[in-house]
Amino acid sequence: MSKKLESTAPAIAPVPEDVRRPMWSVMIPTFNCAEYLRQTLASVLAQDPGPEWMQIEVVDDVSTKDDPEAVVREIGQGRVAFFRKPQNGGATANFNTCIERSRGHLVHILHGDDFIYPGFYGKLEELARVHPGTALIGSRVFHVNETGIIIRVSERVLEFEKGGRSAEPLYYHNPLQCAGMVVRRSFYEQHGGFLPGLLHAADCEMWARAIHLAGGVISAEVLAAYRIFEANDTGRLQRTAENLRDTERLYHLLAARHADYDLARGKYQLSLQAQRQAAFFEARKDLEAASANWDYWEKTAPVKLRLKHSARRILNRD
Repeated sequence: MSKKLESTAPAIAPVPEDVRRPMWSVMIPTFNCAEYLRQTLASVLAQDPGPEWMQIEVVDDVSTKDDPEAVVREIGQGRVAFFRKPQNGGATANFNTCIERSRGHLVHILHGDDFIYPGFYGKLEELARVHPGTALIGSRVFHVNETGIIIRVSERVLEFEKGGRSAEPLYYHNPLQCAGMVVRRSFYEQHGGFLPGLLHAADCEMWARAIHLAGGVISAEVLAAYRIFEANDTGRLQRTAENLRDTERLYHLLAARHADYDLARGKYQLSLQAQRQAAFFEARKDLEAASANWDYWEKTAPVKLRLKHSARRILNRD
């Protein structure tokens, strides 16, 4: 079952007063995704207002299968900074390194396999001006596959299109993707970085925290792309059902923070997701992954649901 989550966010120190600050920090965490990094960097550089207004830096978590620094030299041509961490710490720790190394007032953590569409920074900067006290500013995103073909589009969240302070739309699923999200650095300085105890759900926790404490506004425009493929963190975690255990840890945290959060509902939805993931892996003949997801389902599904499922499997065998 899910381990207890440490809910204390790591501190983020303010930018020193003598440091010249741009409006934007575009921080690009990478780990073994250099084949996609060219498109990521090209999409940012196409909207580059110059170093006085935008910091662009790739932060590598000690890639072992490729050379992101070479891509930065090739595409960045001296405009993009590169930093390799001294040791691998995992995705969530790398997000916090990105925040720590950022200098801008608006921080965009853009994964090294995602990209943005024209107008992203102009539109979100405008939203930041119109909503000066809001911590989270964002847009909808396309979900794309390995080759960039659009699979689907993220849903509209009407509660946030004019600005909102309720995290309820994020209680039981995450309609927001990191590629489209920007957070004021002042919020990180006041309320800390991403929770180290989360991986799959670390972004959802941050968006919920930012919206609850300081508000969020999300454009209905689709201005970024989130790439989905088997080798990314989400795909790997689904094979072991760790994405479900990680989300369960988040749900316990949300229940502790919000009196109106229904933990039983959250766990029920996780059991349904486990069932869907198990069926998906069975269809692909990945029996190890299917077994891991059925195991989670067996431990979390309500008794009536387990009995109904067992009866159906017996009938199918007959």
